[in-house]
Amino acid sequence: MYFWCSKSIPNMLKQHLQQKLLQKLSPQQIQFIKLLQVPTVALDTRIKEELEENPALEDSSLMSLDEPKGEYDDLQDDKEDFESKDSLEDTGLDEFNVEDYLQEDNANDYSTSYNNGDDEEDKKETPIAIESTFFESLQQQLDLVPLSDQDFIIGKQIIGSLDDDGYLRRPITSMIDDLAFSQNVMVEEEDVLEMLKLIQNFDPPGIAARDLQECLALQLKRKDATNPLIKKAIEIVEHHLDEFTRKHYDKLEKSIGLNSEELKEVVAEILRLNPKPGDSNQVTTKQLQIIPDFHISNNDGVLILTLNARNAPELRVSRSYMDMFEHYDKAAQKDKKLKEAVQFVKQKLDSAKWFIDAIKQRQQTLLKTMNAIMHYQYDYFLTGDERKMRPMILKDIADKIGMDISTVSRVANSKYVQTEFGTFLLKSFFSEAIQTESGEEVSNKEVKKILEDCIGKEDKRKPLADERLTEILKEHGYNIARRTVAKYREQMNIPVARLRKEL
Repeated sequence: MYFWCSKSIPNMLKQHLQQKLLQKLSPQQIQFIKLLQVPTVALDTRIKEELEENPALEDSSLMSLDEPKGEYDDLQDDKEDFESKDSLEDTGLDEFNVEDYLQEDNANDYSTSYNNGDDEEDKKETPIAIESTFFESLQQQLDLVPLSDQDFIIGKQIIGSLDDDGYLRRPITSMIDDLAFSQNVMVEEEDVLEMLKLIQNFDPPGIAARDLQECLALQLKRKDATNPLIKKAIEIVEHHLDEFTRKHYDKLEKSIGLNSEELKEVVAEILRLNPKPGDSNQVTTKQLQIIPDFHISNNDGVLILTLNARNAPELRVSRSYMDMFEHYDKAAQKDKKLKEAVQFVKQKLDSAKWFIDAIKQRQQTLLKTMNAIMHYQYDYFLTGDERKMRPMILKDIADKIGMDISTVSRVANSKYVQTEFGTFLLKSFFSEAIQTESGEEVSNKEVKKILEDCIGKEDKRKPLADERLTEILKEHGYNIARRTVAKYREQMNIPVARLRKEL
């Protein structure tokens, strides 16, 4: 027997169509953006990485001159003005075994690697040769001291806890916990403090201090303690450091009982100390050599712009890989393994062509952007006089070259130009406009130049306050508010008048 039951069931799932207009960057566009923001100093490394990871890409400057060229063979065909000065690593012309590469993790396929949102390329830095660090120097000094095993381990822990400036900013209790959990060494606070005191006697003076006050005091105590000048300097550092840093010299004279000449000598002694002892014998790994991306020369009043030859590498697609692809693609029967081989070879060929096209587009964009900047600031590049620099924002150049503001920003933020009067970051040529009393628009760099000149010529015993600087600018025809003067002064890393005071 069957029973039929009719019941109303609410429609929980509603299906509908919706049209959306989305903008999504292609892998090629993402690759171009990444290459565009790479400076010349890092471009060689980036190209070498690509040559190592993609066997279908070759440096044609290292290939045989008798070998025929293809569509993507030589980037220099349309760039005769640029001659490559640097040769990359030889990738060779040997035949490749596709099956070997099929077993590898293909991390460089742009069809996948640029979709994961990783910015690892942006974090890479060009390695440079460095001298021995102060960490190594301290370790060498520790090795020469006769210590028990426990004290030696504590000393290594202290040295390893120092920051790049040479300070110990990690709490003692945290280091005790680290020793207990990571090395199974149980110590007391007195043990760590005793080793800290020992390491503070190492060179350079002031090392392993826990703050600036202790750092300066350690350096002063290394000097002649019988010298009255040193005694007064130690007293200022240990008891009146706040007044010293704020340059309240009147209060210091009353507190210590010194006249202005004596205080001047004591202050000069303190100023000779090193507030960052860790930097004294170390070459920082963050330092990068500045290599100009552009060169501007003045030929009898005519500016000539050239692109650094290192931006125009001779890259091409491997002829052996192209032949390999044609051979596999024309095969009569294709099993699964052969299809995988064809797909792999095609992927590598496409990646090589995309990379070459991105390099070409990078060259054209760099030249186009810099050429627009040069003509916009033509008078400045002729003379080097900052007063002739016109107000210029990113939109001005973007409109001239017909590109997006973000593209101009990527070029300006990481590229340098070499002129007859120095090498400058392109970003430094952009500035806001300021209107004078006559209605003329000038660059704020002109105002900053006047401020810099005024502050440079001021009486350091009575430095010019922001209010007085505002009045001077008004006398020059620039009606600017005091807060704007303060903003420009801070942008130039110039302290307030009180901190510019000298005895």
